[in-house]
Amino acid sequence: MARPRVILGVSGGIAAYKAAEVLRGLTETGHDVHVVPTAAALRFVGAATWAALSGNPVSSDVWDDVHEVPHVRLGQQADLVIVVPASADLLARAAHGLADDLLTSVLLTARCPVVYVPAMHTEMWEHPATADNVAALRSRGAIVVEPAVGRLTGPDSGRGRLPDPDEIVHFVRELLAEAPAAADLAGRHVVVSAGGTREYIDPVRFISNRSSGRQGYALARAAAARGAKVTLVSANVTLPDPAGVDVVRVVSAAEMRDAVLDAAATADAVVMAAAVADFRPKSYAAAKIKKAPGTAAPTVELERTGDILAELAASRPRARQVIVGFAAETGDATGTAFEHGRAKLVAKGCDLMVVNEVGVNRGFESDRNEAVVLGADGSVTPVPFGPKAALAHVVWDLVLARWADG
Repeated sequence: MARPRVILGVSGGIAAYKAAEVLRGLTETGHDVHVVPTAAALRFVGAATWAALSGNPVSSDVWDDVHEVPHVRLGQQADLVIVVPASADLLARAAHGLADDLLTSVLLTARCPVVYVPAMHTEMWEHPATADNVAALRSRGAIVVEPAVGRLTGPDSGRGRLPDPDEIVHFVRELLAEAPAAADLAGRHVVVSAGGTREYIDPVRFISNRSSGRQGYALARAAAARGAKVTLVSANVTLPDPAGVDVVRVVSAAEMRDAVLDAAATADAVVMAAAVADFRPKSYAAAKIKKAPGTAAPTVELERTGDILAELAASRPRARQVIVGFAAETGDATGTAFEHGRAKLVAKGCDLMVVNEVGVNRGFESDRNEAVVLGADGSVTPVPFGPKAALAHVVWDLVLARWADG
């Protein structure tokens, strides 16, 4: 099969050097990448670098290979066009339909998905002119990824940082894999929780679980690639932030509740993939509990935490809001993992319950998962063992079906 053909546009900005990492990631995962840098981008990274990493000649001028009409050919033949970084100037020129160099000409001829990954100072990103340009591009079907928050050029920090290059590669792979339905979540706001909460006993000890957050992050990536505005409430996860996703970091179940309920107020769907602690210590020791010679081990009295999923399902702040729960289960003397998941679906009152039997290399701390998605309408959707991204897309397909059923 032919390799997916990607046009990587690079505009002028200090983050251009990170585009080289994106290029390497795309070529190593089987994409045929042609780089189209602007003149300003070539002042940051030279054409020889782009050619060496892509294995293809670099196109940078409308006057190169005129007989092949490159400004038309490149756009027409691409499966995806992505601009990394997209400067404020590039966004403005694209929004106004200018074609004053090869890259902006390619953007006008492309009939495939077009993605802009902005990087600029916070003041430039938040300026009304940039906001209007971004809105115009999105209204025409382009995907403009929200920039990350973090260290910018010099001592400044704020929103405007280029997302992690590996996460941009993840985004491209998700988008190409779901090309027929690439924008089916456009205009939707979804909330995803991920990771495992921590309930502290003293300043150094806590009660937690094995959740790595990988499934929640896969859900967030998939939703972003399908056009949704995504809020990811992340508890104690060490993974890089998914590209184009707003990440809210929390520690405890109480913090998770507050963050999820706040984001859910404007959400069309909430997917609770996080492993939230069922219990927390009834009291917290302000100083580390010492293991003194001759003393007995301390007794830790527990109390229940709030049931976030049940509270969400009962309140539903928005009409037709879809609530999805996750049940990491094991079978026991009282029933199978599937039976426990069915009971939890009924008890919580949610629309969908993703039931996965946890074990070695399955569920927690793994890139692969196997599950059965149970619906409140009695539906049963088995998802065979495979990448967590595959399960994520099944979940969003089922959420879409529930919106359609209305």
